[in-house]
Amino acid sequence: MKYKICVYAICKNEEQFIDRWMDAVSEADMVIVTDTGSTDLTVEKLRSRGAVVYQDTIAPWRFDAARNTALAHIPEDVDICVSNDIDEVFEMGWRDKLENAWTSETTRAKYWFSWSRNIDAGTPEKKFTMEKIHARKGFRWVHPVHEVLEYSGRIPDRSVFIETITLRHLPDPAKSRSQYLPLLELSARENPTDDRTMFWLGREYIFKGMYNKGIATLKKHLEMPSAVWDEERSASMRFIARACRAKGDDKEAERWLFRAVAECPRIREPWLDMTKMGYDRQNWELTFFAAENGLKIITSTNSYLIEPSAWGYSLSDYAAIACYNLGLYLKALKYAGTACRFAPEDKRLKNNYQLILLKCQEAGRWQENESL
Repeated sequence: MKYKICVYAICKNEEQFIDRWMDAVSEADMVIVTDTGSTDLTVEKLRSRGAVVYQDTIAPWRFDAARNTALAHIPEDVDICVSNDIDEVFEMGWRDKLENAWTSETTRAKYWFSWSRNIDAGTPEKKFTMEKIHARKGFRWVHPVHEVLEYSGRIPDRSVFIETITLRHLPDPAKSRSQYLPLLELSARENPTDDRTMFWLGREYIFKGMYNKGIATLKKHLEMPSAVWDEERSASMRFIARACRAKGDDKEAERWLFRAVAECPRIREPWLDMTKMGYDRQNWELTFFAAENGLKIITSTNSYLIEPSAWGYSLSDYAAIACYNLGLYLKALKYAGTACRFAPEDKRLKNNYQLILLKCQEAGRWQENESL
């Protein structure tokens, strides 16, 4: 079935991304952008490429207000709205996939969102599901930052997951995140019982090096009755542990990491943090124990909380180093080989493999001589 599809966005000073973005959204019937104060050529470039651009002032600034302003500009006869930032790019062919999956009973669609490029050749991309495609009516954006769609329509809210659609985030690394913290603080004041907002705020404090505030806020998150998602609770505990380590309290960090593992033993991320702590202490038993347990987990949850390093060569690399220092050379060789398969051009990994191989050969010759 043919639907009328509109891509809409908010932007400010994004001229460097306009051509790339317009190429990707060209499959839509219309593109509507709310510019919130560009001083470069963003508006002119968008209009020259066929976008309908509105220039609106959002004061005080908040992302939900800006997105709701953009949403209000979309004509009522549009069937499907696609919210898409200017530094995000859909893989071509997304429209046909969307129309094939959408029905008259669908209210929104999920798809894959690639958050970041590979850090290195041996680390996978960070990829999780996103849900910013929605029906024209019954939706509004809520929360000043980390805004989400809230539904109040007449028909049941029904989402479809289109796993063949991928949206790639290709941001400007120099762009500031300075506005996030005050907006998260505002969001927490406005939504004091929202557990996810509390988690995001605590995590942001730790990103900013405000460790005491971060620890207190994440502890508050863990005490909230609605904070029941084990993976997010485990993440709170991991971030508390990181803050404790940054403050020099390794004993407390270890306690929180064991709690993080116990809270959600089906994910690799807390095991990786525990592995790193063991490595830093040169506690090879702990390093091997944590790395081996992490490697037993072979399926990612694909949530927004995954960390790519947990799914690349890191755990195998740490396991190899720990086994080498424990004298378990054959096991070390096996793990070193696995790490190299993730990143075959990594010189350090290749050198480690050769070093361990030599040690295995020496040990074999010693055992052979002993038997004589």
